[in-house]
Amino acid sequence: MSEQTRAYVILAFMPLFFSSNLVLGRAALDMLEPWTLAFWRWGLASAFLLPFAWIGLRTHRVALLAQWKMIVLLGFLGMVICGGLVYVSLRFTTATHGTLIYTTSPVFVLILEVVFRGQRVSLRQASGVLLAFLGVAIIVMHGQLQRLLDFELNPGDIGMMFAAFCWAVYSVLLRRSALNVFPTRTLFAAIAATGVILLLPIMLWETVAVAHVPASAPAWVSMVSLAVFSSLLPFLSYQYGVKIVGPSVTSVFLYMLPAYGVVMAVLFLGEEFHIYHAVGFVTVTAGVVLATAQFGRRHARARPA
Repeated sequence: MSEQTRAYVILAFMPLFFSSNLVLGRAALDMLEPWTLAFWRWGLASAFLLPFAWIGLRTHRVALLAQWKMIVLLGFLGMVICGGLVYVSLRFTTATHGTLIYTTSPVFVLILEVVFRGQRVSLRQASGVLLAFLGVAIIVMHGQLQRLLDFELNPGDIGMMFAAFCWAVYSVLLRRSALNVFPTRTLFAAIAATGVILLLPIMLWETVAVAHVPASAPAWVSMVSLAVFSSLLPFLSYQYGVKIVGPSVTSVFLYMLPAYGVVMAVLFLGEEFHIYHAVGFVTVTAGVVLATAQFGRRHARARPA
């Protein structure tokens, strides 16, 4: 197998790793509290990554400290909001809803680029933005306009939408020129470790006030699985794909995220798949592709959590 063929095989699994976070997280919430789950997910991921990032962290420690405010903000957005808040939201909504709503994150990236960086938008991209949000509306309203008129909105769906927006902010900030001087692995390790520190007090409160960390094997298997399959493997496979076949090809595989996530939610969580899910799935996916196809090739570092 050539290295390019190997890269395509790995990239075929990359969306599976990314989307596994919501499915594994939803299942783990039967045993663990959301903020505790987020803390241990990123704590274990940071511990696994540290040996490989230690040299880079030491080499760039002065420059990293100079950017501490930005790194703290990224840790808050990426690990606290897009970690703990996502799991809190999954207490109220399904992994199917979460996956389809979270898919709109690249659309938010485009909107932020337009507002703050003057990114020019074509008619096709604007149509894609509207189509993507129409798909989200269909999912949130269960295909029933009356639910919106009666304000019958699921707080979990709203939380997932807010997390998708925060991930877009994270992605845009990650491309700041001041951060481009750091090796990818080094910066990722610094952000993840900072996120763990920010999650620590919330986890301690949750442990004391709500529930202790379970000592059962299934609970720890869930946390390790999230650290490895939902954190390290998608990150490493994404970076490998960019290196071997380039960012434009790698970004195309991200469009498979909703399909992987919905199928896993149905198969492993037993969630029901309704007609409005199918309509929302097609609408959101088409909107994201229309809005971000060329945009994603130019800015490949905007990736899901």
